[in-house]
Amino acid sequence: MHATIWHNPKCSKSRQALELLHVNGMDVEIVKYLEAHPSKEQIKDLLLRLQISPRELMRTKEDLYKELELKNEMDEEKLIDAMVKHPKLIERPIVITEKGVVIGRPPEKILELF
Repeated sequence: MHATIWHNPKCSKSRQALELLHVNGMDVEIVKYLEAHPSKEQIKDLLLRLQISPRELMRTKEDLYKELELKNEMDEEKLIDAMVKHPKLIERPIVITEKGVVIGRPPEKILELF
C-alpha cells in the first residue's frame, strides 16, 4: 500500500509516524512540506478529507501563531492563507492513503489507515 506523509524531519512525532509506516511495509512518499510549501488548494483538500476546520489543522501553541495574532481570527480563508504563507503552522505529521487521511498525533493514530 502507498502512503504520503507531510513530514518534518525535526519533529519526533513525525519521525515516529514515518517509522511506523516503514515497519508496516508501506511504500512511502515523503513531502517535506516546510520546503515544498503546500498550495491553498492542497490545504483545502486536506481539510475536506479530514473533515476539520482550518484552526484544527493549525499548531496553535506555535510562537508564530501567537505572533500573527491568529487566536481571534474568525475568517477561515485568512487562517488557510496563514498556513500557505507559513507552513510551520500546519500540524504534523499528516498521512494520506487510499483509505483516508489522519493527523498522526499521537503517531499510532496512523494505524487507522491500515
